[in-house]
Amino acid sequence: MRTYSVLLLDDEHLALQLLENFCAQLPDLQVKGRFTAPEEALDFLQRETIDIMFLDIQMPMLSGTTLLRSLPNPPVTIFTTAYSEHAVDAYNLNAVDYLLKPFAFERFLQAVGKARAHLNRSSPITATAEPASTPQHLVCKVDGRLEKIAIDDIVAVEGMREYIKIICRTRHYITLESMKNMEEWLPADAFIRTHKSWIVAKRFVQSLDGNLLNLEKLKIPVSRERKDAVVMAVFGR
Repeated sequence: MRTYSVLLLDDEHLALQLLENFCAQLPDLQVKGRFTAPEEALDFLQRETIDIMFLDIQMPMLSGTTLLRSLPNPPVTIFTTAYSEHAVDAYNLNAVDYLLKPFAFERFLQAVGKARAHLNRSSPITATAEPASTPQHLVCKVDGRLEKIAIDDIVAVEGMREYIKIICRTRHYITLESMKNMEEWLPADAFIRTHKSWIVAKRFVQSLDGNLLNLEKLKIPVSRERKDAVVMAVFGR
């Protein structure tokens, strides 16, 4: 299996830790450097060869876009930022992906897949590279700490304006995230959007009563426009 050297650059320690935790779940990624100061990362890049760089954009002293422009032979770059307005700059600089914070492990995995594909296009060992495994967890920021949530434990997700509630079998988590992102991150064969404010795990559904799905102790609404799709996906008819 081919391994890829990785550099992480973000001026927020929590964001760095999240990236490092994500990388640790993929055996083909080897973090060679982690930095909060852009000038230190730039010095490192002038001495070392890196395959993949996760690069924050808004940082003191030197922005991520300025740093990338200064590199004659930059690594394959994945931008990470909390500000969507930088997307155009990212793609103009040929970044392979653009992760909008906060992001879950599955979205991170998609970005890594793009980086691998880019590197392997000119690599003689493409055939030996092993695909990444299907993610088994989401990592979310809850009350200032990172929580690793097993996807198999998720019963439902409820939208709460800017926040979501992830309801598991024994507890729940509230985190700053969008329902759109959750719908993309959760496996489509196991979860379905029943309402603008609800996503459910199909295997926990017990019955449908009118426009309400019964999931053990939960009753979850099904919108009129989604009802046929929900019935087909959950009950197969």
